[in-house]
Amino acid sequence: MTSTLLTDITIFVLAVLVGFEVISKVPATLHTPLMSAANSIHGIVLVGAMLIAVTAGNALGYVLAFIAAVFAAMNVVGGYVVTGRMLKMFHRRPVGAPDGRAAVSADGREGPA
Repeated sequence: MTSTLLTDITIFVLAVLVGFEVISKVPATLHTPLMSAANSIHGIVLVGAMLIAVTAGNALGYVLAFIAAVFAAMNVVGGYVVTGRMLKMFHRRPVGAPDGRAAVSADGREGPA
């Protein structure tokens, strides 16, 4: 094991521990807004994973870069899904017929449901 690999593993383990400690201190009501606001950070992680894949020189590096890119992509997609679900909670639902016919919305206007 080279000293560079040992340094990289040490930094990774410390980052995981610090990240876990920071996230565990966040109240449960703030997890969803924080996740949706962190999409740009996950995008940067995805770019970093792709840069690591370019500089990888052996099979282990390629596998680790691929796994990092998959996890980062899942975070990006998950963040946008959560943001979409959060935004749907703020849409006004029409008051009236649930079958799609004309209904009166909460502000008194008529229109399709």
